[in-house]
Amino acid sequence: MADKVNLLGLPRGKLQAFFVEMGEKPYRASQVMKWVYHDGVDDFEAMTDIAKRLRARLREVAEIRAPEFGVGHRATDGVVKWLAHLDGGQAVETVLIPDRGRNTLCISSQVGCMLDCSFCATGKQGFNGNLSRAEIVGQVWRAERELAARGDRRGITNVVFMGMGEPLLNFEPVMDAADVFMDDLAFGLSKRRVTVSTAGIVPRIYDMGMRTDASLAVSLHAARDDLRNELVPVNRKYPIADLLAACRHYLQDIGERRTVTIEYTLIEGVNDGSDDARGLARLLAGLRCKINLIPFNPFPDDAHAYRRPSAARIASFQTQLQSAGFAAMLRTTRGDSVKAACGQLTGSVRDRTRRRQRYLARTGNGAVAMEEAPA
Repeated sequence: MADKVNLLGLPRGKLQAFFVEMGEKPYRASQVMKWVYHDGVDDFEAMTDIAKRLRARLREVAEIRAPEFGVGHRATDGVVKWLAHLDGGQAVETVLIPDRGRNTLCISSQVGCMLDCSFCATGKQGFNGNLSRAEIVGQVWRAERELAARGDRRGITNVVFMGMGEPLLNFEPVMDAADVFMDDLAFGLSKRRVTVSTAGIVPRIYDMGMRTDASLAVSLHAARDDLRNELVPVNRKYPIADLLAACRHYLQDIGERRTVTIEYTLIEGVNDGSDDARGLARLLAGLRCKINLIPFNPFPDDAHAYRRPSAARIASFQTQLQSAGFAAMLRTTRGDSVKAACGQLTGSVRDRTRRRQRYLARTGNGAVAMEEAPA
């Protein structure tokens, strides 16, 4: 018997096509989407406005299946991290960041990451593969159910593709997921509340402009190619000038009054000096953007022994950018007590690249156990 089709994560057009292939009317897609996303139903038998005959057929050929969440681990600041268990015994991490009426969910798109940025724990785990549409959308679907069980009626208000993996290297599933997040029959989030973050996969940024109007964030982290080559190795293939040209093109596609978010991790003595701030201001002149400054978050086995800058040094960097006319905001470190802060996500990866093994051999360290308290 053929594998069942997982309908979770199918955008409306593709779900309509599925029903048409079954000989059904396209409106069946709207019915199912409302049950799945508005009511949190994953059992076709509970979809009472669908004929019994069709429900029986759906049970035979389709399913609604999201990754199972492990026990949530709550940080001292209210951030919650879940391990989302995938087929094959692997897992990725999903992080809920509650803040002043918002519930932002940071979701993963790959098992591990191919890019190996020097300041990020995820890349040190190696890489195993891409998440499916259902595994991406399922993180939000599962988190909504967790919130509902806790009596939080707000649900997920913002989704950011800033968890494990490089979203634009899993392009079609990520774009389909973004469609679902913004569909009124599903989660109904606005285009400003769904953010796709990339380390700089330039061709796919151009493709994004033809595929979605979700918000774009770029992990820049340096204003010079020589330094960015070290911090973000994909820069050797797609240098800064090409990356910013793609960002400007994307802004043309999605219209005026939109901005690109520039993510900049501050590492003491590496990219946090006055010269770095001035260089960043010159580089971004004329680009419609806002800048998120992210103090470096330490992680086990950091071979570079990077450090977080002092508060005074961070403030000086921010002030220089603001004086140059930029909206430069400091992203408060959240979730670090359970290793859920930016750059700390590791999950459970069966590394087919053997990068994890080579990395541990270089550092002389073994695996580090997670020490977390359930939420």
